[in-house]
Amino acid sequence: MRAECVCSHFYFLLFFWRCLTISNKEQQINDEIRDKEVRVIGPDGSQLGIMSASKALEIAESKNLDLVKIAPQAKPPVCKVMDYGKYRFEQAKREKEAKKNQRVIDVKEIRLSLNIDTHDFNTKVKQATKFINSGNKVKVSIRFRGREMGHPEIGHENMGRFAQAMEEVAVVEKPAKLEGRNMLMFLAPKTGK
Repeated sequence: MRAECVCSHFYFLLFFWRCLTISNKEQQINDEIRDKEVRVIGPDGSQLGIMSASKALEIAESKNLDLVKIAPQAKPPVCKVMDYGKYRFEQAKREKEAKKNQRVIDVKEIRLSLNIDTHDFNTKVKQATKFINSGNKVKVSIRFRGREMGHPEIGHENMGRFAQAMEEVAVVEKPAKLEGRNMLMFLAPKTGK
């Protein structure tokens, strides 16, 4: 019974701590500002001076705006008179725009074998070319099995042949290197295409 009590107490503290950290991520506005003195910036960016938080809140309310703490670490903390709802909307809009312009580069993998035939090799080159043309990086790998470990030079030849076949559309980002039983090489799209 005591263990259940301790466990439920622990979850309560964990929940409380999480809520506390979430609320601290937001900026303090209006009545949440408890500092004695704050430096106030007007809605047009002009300095209104250092005053008490209650007086700054009165100024903000008289203009039908919010008082937002923008620099809590400053001495005294800096607050700005602004429309907080409009500010949050514009901030969300900027984040959405930045996310839209962001390009995620994937690393696609092509697996070769040590004794790959010509037709299979050409198929792998075509597939890698598609990946490169769509803006992704390509990881080329060869897995050595059993006695194949005694002939890494054949793996280097195949990797060199693959890099040569891809040289029109890609550059070798990391040359072929044997890591354990795998030989890896990374190709990236050519810049300035």
